[in-house]
Amino acid sequence: MVSGDDFRAVMRRVPAAVAVVTVEVDGRRLGLTVASLVPLSLEPPLVGFAIRRDAALHELLRESKELAISVLAEGQDHLAQHFARGVPPIALWERIPLRDPDTPGPPQLADAAAWLRGRVEHEHETGDHTFFVAALDAVEAGGARPLVFHDQAYIAL
Repeated sequence: MVSGDDFRAVMRRVPAAVAVVTVEVDGRRLGLTVASLVPLSLEPPLVGFAIRRDAALHELLRESKELAISVLAEGQDHLAQHFARGVPPIALWERIPLRDPDTPGPPQLADAAAWLRGRVEHEHETGDHTFFVAALDAVEAGGARPLVFHDQAYIAL
């Protein structure tokens, strides 16, 4: 048997993109840091990511008609930590710079390395997580270098 600690120790050696997945449902905005974002298909454009089933974002993601993904950039470690630690909803968006804050729909974080918009197409239960597959309607690259998580630290590529 592979222990969770052994698996975690090995996977720390694999660099992972750091992104924040956001939704807005009935005026409730929520975001969560993920390090499981993967491209799945070019035609149609699909990405996937895993969310713990006990995360607040999990059920809102199922209810939402749209999602946004901000792929974090060099120097945005503080945003990765902010959206990873379960900040109370009332304080979640305080002093967080948003891209096009007046645009309806899920918020996108300013100055990211890339932005994606889409909707959940499929979901698959996987252990204590759900793996969500999102069909993309819009993608845009920013000018910054991406932030990755490797060996328990945030680094820029």
